[in-house]
Amino acid sequence: MQNTAPELELDAYLRLNRASLSEWLAAIRELSGCGDMNCTLFEGGGQQVGALSMLASERGRLICLYASQGMDITGCRATAPVLLLPRTGIPQIAHREGPWQCLTGLVLARPEDRFRLRLPRGARVLIVRPVTGIPDPLTGGSPGDCLSAWEDMITCYLHRSPFFRDHAHAIETTDELFRCLTAPNERSVHACQCPKLDRRLLRAIEKIRQEPGWDFNLQDLASHSGVSERNLYYLMKRETGMTPYRLYQRNRLMRVRQRLVDCQCDVPHISWYAADAGFSHLGRFAALYREHFGELPSETVQWRRNLQDQ
Repeated sequence: MQNTAPELELDAYLRLNRASLSEWLAAIRELSGCGDMNCTLFEGGGQQVGALSMLASERGRLICLYASQGMDITGCRATAPVLLLPRTGIPQIAHREGPWQCLTGLVLARPEDRFRLRLPRGARVLIVRPVTGIPDPLTGGSPGDCLSAWEDMITCYLHRSPFFRDHAHAIETTDELFRCLTAPNERSVHACQCPKLDRRLLRAIEKIRQEPGWDFNLQDLASHSGVSERNLYYLMKRETGMTPYRLYQRNRLMRVRQRLVDCQCDVPHISWYAADAGFSHLGRFAALYREHFGELPSETVQWRRNLQDQ
């Protein structure tokens, strides 16, 4: 029976799942660049404390934290302004030695803030870290309006992220998001268009995602969705930018990635996992994997091994 990962933003870029506390700390310190960060647990039980996904481009990185146990994260120091966006649960934030406040919307943390995060069990928080500075909302216009506009841009980006065609498209879209955040006068209309998917299309997408044992058949998928094959093809292409088979292929690759992220064996069975997902040619699978995620399957495994070594 395969292990499952929690629902995460940018789940195609899952980096850590079912992590121990030591792995969690090593990953957060590496990705945040804050070596004195610490974490204490206060809710839940067991050895697994959380999961995370991360996508980085030249303009910045997005990190989604998931807490499978309640945790306090301390020692968070931003070297440049960062944005924190709650996704599930009711996380809390405290600046310096101030009181805890509910994180109900997008928050800007400045370099002088040494903030703390409290994540209850099941909470998810997205951290947005541009390489260049974010304009301070206090210096022009209404801070609330500015944060609201940024939150809309990030939310729309997340709605589009399940339909990245490949890694190059993911990087292009991520760079566009950071360009819009750091240069608001150049905000792209395209970046703020949230897809409102047709219910028939949603049925097709759900089948692809929720039935790992299903072998692609356009006629079967169209019948399940209640449209013709031709209409399903063009509907998905128009609303997501992907063909039905491309989405099916990407989701198969994501299932293999999850198993590789979870792998803690001495010799990862990459060929077994690929074959289980329907990839019979290992060389072709490795090329597809790198096309979609920007790294080889062995590099995915090695990243977690490095955390364990730390």
